[in-house]
Amino acid sequence: MGAAERQETSRFSRDFLSALGTAAGRGHQDLSVQHWVPVREILETLTSSRANAGYSPSETASFVFSLKKPLFSALFAEYPNDAKALADAVWQATTLLDGLGLLITEFHQKTREGVISRQQEELLELSTPVVRLWENVLALPLIGTLDSARTQVVMQNLLDAIVETRSDYAIIDITGVPVVDTLVAQHLLKTVAAARLMGADCLISGVRPQIAQTIIHLGVDLSNVTTKATLADAFAVALRRSGLKVTRLDQRQAAEAR
Repeated sequence: MGAAERQETSRFSRDFLSALGTAAGRGHQDLSVQHWVPVREILETLTSSRANAGYSPSETASFVFSLKKPLFSALFAEYPNDAKALADAVWQATTLLDGLGLLITEFHQKTREGVISRQQEELLELSTPVVRLWENVLALPLIGTLDSARTQVVMQNLLDAIVETRSDYAIIDITGVPVVDTLVAQHLLKTVAAARLMGADCLISGVRPQIAQTIIHLGVDLSNVTTKATLADAFAVALRRSGLKVTRLDQRQAAEAR
């Protein structure tokens, strides 16, 4: 543990002990009541910091459970001749510390779930890049499963790129999509419809024979959407519709281009 981390832990310890003493002094051990809020907030902040730093729930909970030994020693010193009072005090202290330990576990899980959710969102962003192929032609290569959450990201990224680049054509390439079922087809149609509302003509490339057969068997109507087997074919269509074409240079022109 570095100096900065030790300093932070010392600060948390002081704040926690102060808040714990104030809350416990009010005699109510229900951690959901209002006077335990400062204690819960300190534990939540500490747990979030440690969870993001890679600490396990048990390592974080030791912050609370380390109080058991000094607390029990103090109770034994306070009730040296009253076994019943000592037993009651030890039980209350054990119940309180165990409850605080469970809170830390809940806060740790909440923090990790938040981290995982952010990572998933970042992965979705990274897995749906919009590529500018030409002045007014965009391509959106899809790889992996296309579910509802990812469709939303795909649609948003594509629409933002259409507005930003003022493109007239967008190619959705599904070469990397392993399976196209009814749900995937519906997601594609929604994306195409949204792109059209933004003024862009949408083409779908990467339609393999197996996918074509599946779409026919599912009864999905793609008659209003231009589909091509490869991204290159779809790009050629977009260029033609833009009034452009790709031609091969003759030997003299190729030599001059070098």
